[in-house]
Amino acid sequence: MANPWDGVISAEEQRAYNAAGFGRPAGLGKRPALLIIDVQYRTVGTRPLPFWEAIEEFPTSCGEVGWAAVAQIRNLLHVFRERRWPVLYPHVAPKENFDHGRLSDKVPAIMTVASKGYDFVAEIAPEPQDILLPKKHPSAFFGTPLTSYLINCGADSLIVTGCTTSGCVRGSVVDGFAYNFRVLVPHDAVYDRSATSHAVNLFDMASKYADVMSTEDAVAKLNAVS
Repeated sequence: MANPWDGVISAEEQRAYNAAGFGRPAGLGKRPALLIIDVQYRTVGTRPLPFWEAIEEFPTSCGEVGWAAVAQIRNLLHVFRERRWPVLYPHVAPKENFDHGRLSDKVPAIMTVASKGYDFVAEIAPEPQDILLPKKHPSAFFGTPLTSYLINCGADSLIVTGCTTSGCVRGSVVDGFAYNFRVLVPHDAVYDRSATSHAVNLFDMASKYADVMSTEDAVAKLNAVS
């Protein structure tokens, strides 16, 4: 099956990475945890719409690609619910004036999202046993107790979903890798407003920091965990 970055990353560039030995699979451990990052109405809209229509509701929406990923995240969530494995929701919370930081300079639209925009998408909303993790920066690890929660859960592997592929997903993947967690990114369960950024960042994460595969393949690997 073709990779999502084929046609964006040239065959010659892929060959150069392969020649250097990048992209070997790391596999899963015995206790995966699922991260559902920023899957809120502000990133998908309240219903599936093409991008230019979706941003009329929320300027930070990614549109239909977000809803396509929600359907895949729901498949992963079903496995985690059945196995009673840990599920964590790193998410952007409304920011007070004193807490805007540089994000207010780079993405002012995120500071004025209507209150419903911060709600979790109902199809994959948290349940009482799940861990909600408000964050102020792209990485779910930066300035949060995520590592402590993962240690307490006994997690050794991370399945990272949500958005955006080039932003909060990538930041969390790199930091999770740095903490020596095994990381898997289902490429159709993450999303971005830029198809190019999505593809390039998936390629780079697959080369260096994570195993990248379809949700269907990820579910098969999860079901094989004893």
